[in-house]
Amino acid sequence: MLTVPNLITLLRLPLALVFLQENIFYRALALVMAMISDALDGYIARRYGETSRLGTLLDPLMDKFFVLFVLGIFYFEQRLQLWEASTMLSRDFAIILFGLYLFATKALGKYQFRAILCGKITTLLQFSVLLALTFQITIPWIFYLSFIFLGLLALCELYFEQDSAAS
Repeated sequence: MLTVPNLITLLRLPLALVFLQENIFYRALALVMAMISDALDGYIARRYGETSRLGTLLDPLMDKFFVLFVLGIFYFEQRLQLWEASTMLSRDFAIILFGLYLFATKALGKYQFRAILCGKITTLLQFSVLLALTFQITIPWIFYLSFIFLGLLALCELYFEQDSAAS
């Protein structure tokens, strides 16, 4: 069922399309609105008891779509290199690895997916880097390594959370 928080989440889809325009103001506005919608949808869902299974799936999917779409635009515009974009997706690679682990151990159906702290930090950093790139601010290469570190931390957090829930 589409709730108000789910509709707010879905707003990130057209906001990503704004990046097809090469207008710094519109891009920055779209990024800020996407960041606000990312915080607002979860808050409203929890505050007004409108959490849903659809929402728990839709929110991270829209985040990933938005970030991946904008990274693709910036890569196409040669504002960042492939290795930089790849490091920004380290957390997502970690989640895929964890999902494969759950599938291999036949625990996928039992696992309760929820937001993790590393994921929230990574999303905030991703949006911050995208905002900096929008304003053509150069990001030092060492900063991209933090995404790899956060990806590894996310993998550990997911594994140990799952391990403690199983005990």
